[in-house]
Amino acid sequence: MAAERALRTGVRRDLGEWAAFALAPQGQAPARHHRLMIRELETVAAGGCERLMLLMPPGSAKSTYASLLFPAWFLARQPGAHVIAASHTAGLAQAFGRGVRGLLREHRARLGVGVDPASRAAHRFGTTSGGTYYATGVRGPVTGRRADLLLIDDPVKGHVEADSRVHREALWDWYRSDLLTRLKPGGRVVLVMTRWHPDDLGGRLLAGTEGWRAVRLPALAEPGDPLGRAPGEALWPEWEDAPALERKRLAMGDRAWAALFQQSPRVPGGRLFQVGRVAVTQARLPGAAVRAWDLAASAGGDWTAGVRLARSAEGTFQVQDVVRLKGGPEQVVQAIRQAAERDGPEVAVGLPQDPGQAGRSQVAFLAARLAGWRVVSSPESGAKATRAMPVASQVNAGTVSLLQGAWNAAFLAELEDFPGGACDDQVDALSRAFGMVVEAPAPVGAARVARVDWGER
Repeated sequence: MAAERALRTGVRRDLGEWAAFALAPQGQAPARHHRLMIRELETVAAGGCERLMLLMPPGSAKSTYASLLFPAWFLARQPGAHVIAASHTAGLAQAFGRGVRGLLREHRARLGVGVDPASRAAHRFGTTSGGTYYATGVRGPVTGRRADLLLIDDPVKGHVEADSRVHREALWDWYRSDLLTRLKPGGRVVLVMTRWHPDDLGGRLLAGTEGWRAVRLPALAEPGDPLGRAPGEALWPEWEDAPALERKRLAMGDRAWAALFQQSPRVPGGRLFQVGRVAVTQARLPGAAVRAWDLAASAGGDWTAGVRLARSAEGTFQVQDVVRLKGGPEQVVQAIRQAAERDGPEVAVGLPQDPGQAGRSQVAFLAARLAGWRVVSSPESGAKATRAMPVASQVNAGTVSLLQGAWNAAFLAELEDFPGGACDDQVDALSRAFGMVVEAPAPVGAARVARVDWGER
């Protein structure tokens, strides 16, 4: 009897003990990466993390822990809690629901909570402690429900969905407008998924401002591995060792492998820029410099980026700084002004000019805030990839370097994914800067607006 009391106390208090107990009849036990998942999920349950993202390859048993064992334990630990669980199809979501329901029915005495006898459906049921569990496919109905925990497991079904911008937008709109509005104050969101595309749900959330804690566990370890693995070490060698994973990599191809198994997705049609030819140096390149901007189309939703580019007398180029922000008009004006002050009046400022009177008025307004600097405006014309080709040619020829800075990684990642990536603001600003810097520098004087159509060159 004492042993049974200790068992009940342990499985209700500790997710690791619950997992070990529930899996023992199948001859299974948590592996190293599962124990890391358990610690992260316990932090969520305790209120220490409100947004958790677990990025792992297929075959890592992530759903066993995140979508079966965890919600059953959460409902036991949080009497009266409400859980909404979503997956890429209603069928998968219902399968998880049946699994959670089965665990609660089988282990009611030990968990201290069971399924309300009046609940019949597998994908939606109440608990004996007043809680609820509701499973749905992504973009499914959630109106009228509330959640203390939103659990999203693999919201993307495959490459066809991942490569469809229409599908990505629809999923994003559903997450923001339908699912997230169901979250109660202080509620938590857990996303467990395999990456498919840079602009998938995980990618968009990581690029946002919600403050997600992301745990990325690639199949073959990379430097800085969260588990402390040596580079090339397998995630779950007891299940699939490194040689087997290498054979799979050769059979799958680089794109699918990078996304599904390394959690570093790349888009098809990219590689306009061969970023491997870009050197990162600590020495500033002497020569004439400009700072060109790409302005966000909407406040808060898109990025504004300003790229400082220099050209040496020998005809080489260096990206020396990138400023990037999301903000309203006043924040953008402040960022442009502060960058200009850091650069000095000898560095021309390049601005895009939208068509019509509104575009001319915006440039005139910004120029007035930059008295003492040379301001160059130019309309955008032609496809983005076409405008980027001249500077891409220089990158691919190895004549473009970066000055070492914290912005390097995000800048190179955007170049590598262009033109199919989620963002292109830094590329647009770089294209504009290149068009400016290849022109003979103009004398420094009072602020003035010079209209140059770089896009039609």
